[in-house]
Amino acid sequence: MYQNAVAAALAEVGIPIFAWRGETEEDFWWCLDKCVNSEHWHPNLILDDGGDATHLMWKKYPILFKAIKGIVEESLTGVHRLYQLVKTGKLTVPAINVNDSVTKARFDNFYNSKDSILDSLKRSTDIMFAGKQVVVCGYGDVGKGCAQSLRGQGCIVYVTEIDPICALQASMDGFRVVRLNEIVRQVDIVVTATGNKNVVTKDHMDRMKSGCIVCNMGHSNSEIDVNSLHSAELSWLRVRSQVDHIIWPDGRTIILLAEGRLVNLACSTIPSFVVSVTAAAQALALIELFNAPVGRYKSDVYLLPKKMDEYVASLHLPILDAHLTELTDEQAKYLGLNKAGPFKPNYYRY
Repeated sequence: MYQNAVAAALAEVGIPIFAWRGETEEDFWWCLDKCVNSEHWHPNLILDDGGDATHLMWKKYPILFKAIKGIVEESLTGVHRLYQLVKTGKLTVPAINVNDSVTKARFDNFYNSKDSILDSLKRSTDIMFAGKQVVVCGYGDVGKGCAQSLRGQGCIVYVTEIDPICALQASMDGFRVVRLNEIVRQVDIVVTATGNKNVVTKDHMDRMKSGCIVCNMGHSNSEIDVNSLHSAELSWLRVRSQVDHIIWPDGRTIILLAEGRLVNLACSTIPSFVVSVTAAAQALALIELFNAPVGRYKSDVYLLPKKMDEYVASLHLPILDAHLTELTDEQAKYLGLNKAGPFKPNYYRY
């Protein structure tokens, strides 16, 4: 929760809220504990982001899973954690992976990232983008959005990747794929979007040019090794909200945004249209798990049913004044489709 006014408004209508702007990590886990374990209510569904609620419940209150009908997860990191539970045989309830639903992956991860990375950097640093050298770590949907948007502003963009398929995509899209060590001395901006930990280490930051901006569009606060910056040799200077100058002994300065947390949440806003698309997918997933008859879903991770993905998209078409073409009976028969959908198989890549 990044706006106290929103939290207060929800509390006024009777929704228990445990969140406030500027939480420490200790505050965060305290708040999450209060949400998971309360004498006033007992959860029967988990709506998670990053797998933190699921992890906490497994660690401290595993007995609560007896009442849980399912888990809905919207982030790449959280999905990875769910698959780890499946692999080790510890997942005892069904889970729906909303992160890889088309409406989440394309509209939130890609299109929203294109807007929010520019907004975040501009609001926090007043930077002029043209001519700046940028490295985007990760070329998934978020990385693609960031890289393409920054290039559109005149930046020279490099990409780092571990996946040969994503690396090939980046190369074919016109980006130079490099190792971070190769270009860390010359770039003006470093953007992480991997879902991994310690992508940018102190060793990297030791070699960055003075004034380099470092920010995270990926997961939580783990992609940038911020803990290593809290040392006796380095000093911190808060220059404005969510903007810190980390000063090295030689006077060189690194500009760290949002203390390594998600910069688009801390330093900018997210359009309500994008939030609506993702929230609709999450809501439908929760309804599906709650109403599903016993036996429909096993203790495994499932994608959002294609029919629901299409329904989420259809709900938002009128906002853009978009009108669907309808198949004739003959056309539907030729394609082997129901006129009402779904129109694509689960393996179709949009």
